[in-house]
Amino acid sequence: MTDPTFYRSPAEAIAAPSEQLAYVAAFDRSGQRPDAMTVVDVNPDSAGYGRVVGWTDMPGKGDELHHFGWNACSSALKHEGHDMDGLSRRYLIVPGLRSSQLHVLDTAGDPRSPVLTKTVSAAELAAKAGYSRPHTLHCGPDGVFMTCLGGSNGSDGPGGIALLDHDTFDVLRKWETDRGPQHFAYDAWWHLNRNTLVSSEWGTPSMIEDGLVPEQLLGHQYGHALHFWNLRTGEHEQRVDLGEQHQMVLELRPSHDPEAEWGFAGVVISTEDLSASVWRWYREGGQWTADKVITVPAEPAEADLLPPALKPFGAVPPMITDIDLSVDDRFLYVSCWGTGELKQFDVTDPALPREIGSVHLGGIVGRRPHPAAPASPLSGGPQMVEISRDGRRVYLTNSLYGAWDDQFYPDGVGAWMAKLDADPAGGLTVDESFFPHGEDFRGLRVHQVRLQGGDASSDSYCYR
Repeated sequence: MTDPTFYRSPAEAIAAPSEQLAYVAAFDRSGQRPDAMTVVDVNPDSAGYGRVVGWTDMPGKGDELHHFGWNACSSALKHEGHDMDGLSRRYLIVPGLRSSQLHVLDTAGDPRSPVLTKTVSAAELAAKAGYSRPHTLHCGPDGVFMTCLGGSNGSDGPGGIALLDHDTFDVLRKWETDRGPQHFAYDAWWHLNRNTLVSSEWGTPSMIEDGLVPEQLLGHQYGHALHFWNLRTGEHEQRVDLGEQHQMVLELRPSHDPEAEWGFAGVVISTEDLSASVWRWYREGGQWTADKVITVPAEPAEADLLPPALKPFGAVPPMITDIDLSVDDRFLYVSCWGTGELKQFDVTDPALPREIGSVHLGGIVGRRPHPAAPASPLSGGPQMVEISRDGRRVYLTNSLYGAWDDQFYPDGVGAWMAKLDADPAGGLTVDESFFPHGEDFRGLRVHQVRLQGGDASSDSYCYR
């Protein structure tokens, strides 16, 4: 029997039953306590709605859980080499960005109490793939694709993609067979039916682990390009440079339409004016190209309200640190972590996005409160954003990366998670009854969210 959460098409995913639980990675910035996978009740009919109802500690300390994902998703319907009777969306593979370890959690017994079944060591990742600092993963052809920021033993690279076995989660090998000019890594996604993988660029471990390095930023040393690869062979085919001023090309969101050949990439900051941007990639005349379709300007601010890193500039950069595309490819959500804003764009025409909704929470200067606690200013801002398959619910968490949190929010970011209700016609409202925060997460910071049964950024689809 095929797992019922493997959806043949985006339309089938949208029509499937709603998520009941959200899995939220939480980490201890001090490294003195274990990080944890927390489980939040997202069923509005439940007595536990909006509360942390499950908790699984990691086996060690200092992991800094960051991005994580499912062992299998809808794309498995078109992969070769699977026993479809046994494959299911069951395991969460949870990397530690600082420790380079990978923890495998089984959710099949009690979904509220994931059980640790395996840990892949940093030594295995280095020995078999030549990588460290695992960052993002997706279930794909040939195995589980795990992007990594660093080379062996935390060296400065090049970063790239490690392949894991779909069933045992052992590290198989380095995915790339010819990396061409690619050196930096961050995210990787694909156009499955077009045999194309797309990858993006952040920086090497030494460029990120202690915070943003201003000299390297102003020297245009962070990543500023997209790379296009032959998905089947692992060969680099094309590099598209967005311009050296467009520093840190992070999240990639390809169209969910399996026949489409376009997607969006978020850029954190421009050294010209501190703005942030979103770019559309697409194929034209047999070649890949990209153009800027969204610009979010910096906001002027008094220097005494700014953290030391920003005082010389007299402005708050929006810092687009995450984007997410609804499963129907209609709405793009853009997290402006610096200014504390989540923007909603209608991208029915991906070349001409139209802003149609916005919510403010937190922010470096604004510190806008959640409606559930109007007297309590929030630190951090909308950072990781995840959308339900039907597009009606949007989940946010507020931590970027420990050292970067401390740099831009030196008074602390705390921990909070919010849920927004999205109108099918456009527009956003904050759900006042959903606000796990602070000690709900036992003093840990929260990062990525994954939804039970899949979400807008977990699956690629094989059929229309």
